[in-house]
Amino acid sequence: MIALLPLAWLLAFVATPAAILLAIALSTPTEAVPPFALGWNPEPLALAPTDPLYRAALWGSLRMAALTAVLCLGLGYPMALAIARAPAHRRPLLRALVLLPLLTGVLLRLTAWIAILRDEGYANAALLALGLIDQPLHLLHTEGAMLVGLAYVYLPFMVLPIEARLSAADPGLEQAAADLGAPPWRVFRHVTLPLSLPGVLAGVVLVAVPVSGEVIVPALLGAPENLTLGRVIWDAFFQERDWPQAAALAVILLALVLLPSRWAKP
Repeated sequence: MIALLPLAWLLAFVATPAAILLAIALSTPTEAVPPFALGWNPEPLALAPTDPLYRAALWGSLRMAALTAVLCLGLGYPMALAIARAPAHRRPLLRALVLLPLLTGVLLRLTAWIAILRDEGYANAALLALGLIDQPLHLLHTEGAMLVGLAYVYLPFMVLPIEARLSAADPGLEQAAADLGAPPWRVFRHVTLPLSLPGVLAGVVLVAVPVSGEVIVPALLGAPENLTLGRVIWDAFFQERDWPQAAALAVILLALVLLPSRWAKP
């Protein structure tokens, strides 16, 4: 009986919305409210992978997801290792500090990044004061700003799975390798890193999957030419009111992100 509860939850909040989304993707656009008529119309699904705009948006989303995952891994692995190696009584505080930004609304945090990166912002003011530049750099509304914002928002989802895996590993394995004469870099390469790989894989999936459909960060920090599928879906839903095409794009994105999601086990 208890096992039925998770199945009911998945059916109500995962399978049912996905079925509704698929039904809309196979419908016909109309001028009614809502702007579609249920039926069998595979054209939106067929157009999504062939239209150059949609293909560019899909490639942009997957590319930014990969770059964000790599950046979060580079920043998050040392943080996770430091937390796992800290004394046991300090780890809860360090984990809380990692989670602390999530307690603040994402719009407020992105507004702070806008203040930092704009032409008259704090970053350019610091560089000018240090004499490193002669005129302000254009940092905001660039691909770099979007990547920084995405990494900032999703970094905790990389740190926590890796830290959980490292904390659960037997420290005696590293001590045994060191006692046998292995230098620290070899201990890390042959013992620590392999033990943490499930956490790394989980972190990559937990970062890359939501980033692939991100809307807010690209809209606030990215350039107009930085196409992502999330922004295209948003425009199709709320500006063009082409719900079947937007749903078709969402179905394709959902199918793509479900493939790696099965490995997200720290």
